Amino acid sequence: MNGIELLRGDITLVEADAIVNAANSSLLGGGGVDGAIHRAAGPGLLEECRKLGGCPAGEARITAGYRLKARFVIHTVGPVWHGGNRNEPRLLESCYLNCLRLAEENSVKSIAFPNISTGAFGYPRQEAAEIAVSGVRKWLEGHVEPGKVIFVVYDEENAEIYKKLLA
Repeated sequence: MNGIELLRGDITLVEADAIVNAANSSLLGGGGVDGAIHRAAGPGLLEECRKLGGCPAGEARITAGYRLKARFVIHTVGPVWHGGNRNEPRLLESCYLNCLRLAEENSVKSIAFPNISTGAFGYPRQEAAEIAVSGVRKWLEGHVEPGKVIFVVYDEENAEIYKKLLA
C-alpha cells in the first residue's frame, strides 16, 4: 500500500531512502532547505553537484546523500512565482513527478519532500501544497515505488495546510 505522511521538522534528519532538495538552478547550495541540506551532507555533495552542470526549473537530478541519513538527495528546481501566468503550476507539478520518477528508477522505497518554491521563490503556500498533494497522489495511483512519501514541513502554517489536504 502506498502511503503519504506528514512530518513537521528538519528534512535533513528524516529517515528516508531519499530526501528532496528544493534547489536553485546551479545546484551549488543556497539558503533555506538547500543550504541546510548542503551543510548537513558535507562537502562531497557540493563536489558531486558541480559535476551535474545545474538543473532547469521543473527537472530533477539525483546524488548520493553523503553524511545525511538518506541514501540519496534528489535535487529539483521549482519555479519562481510570477503570478501564475508563466507556467508555474505545470513546472511545480513536474518537480514532484520528476523526483518520483528518479526515486522509482533508483529503487527508493521512501522519499521526503520539503515545500518546493514557497520560500525565496515566492510560490503561494496553499496553491503549492495543493499541487504537491495532487501530483503525488496521481503518481501513487499508477506506481508501486516509492511506497512511502513524506511531506516535511517546518512551520505550523504549512502543517495545517497539509493536514487539511491529506485528510
